[in-house]
Amino acid sequence: MAEDDVTEEARRVIDALKQIDEMEDPVERAVAASEVLANYKKRAPHLRELQRQAIAAMRAEEKSYRQIAARLKLSLGAVQNIERGHGSAWGTKSRTKPAEE
Repeated sequence: MAEDDVTEEARRVIDALKQIDEMEDPVERAVAASEVLANYKKRAPHLRELQRQAIAAMRAEEKSYRQIAARLKLSLGAVQNIERGHGSAWGTKSRTKPAEE
């Protein structure tokens, strides 16, 4: 993905992650990395749900999987997996089906 194809919000997160990489003290860098990973672990299910909702809305508008993938900057397979209730990778497969809306 090209640098200018990133939303402003995502750019701020990416820049903050780069700042962690640039920290000189390896212990402080590891602590910061641990904090980010712990926070991501808590937020990941919600972030996947946001993707699933967007995909469901676009499918209701009769958008093709390819159109959705292009718009969300995801692979075709990731879009299909997310719609099925999986994350974008098989390792994030949901243990339960998402609640019907």
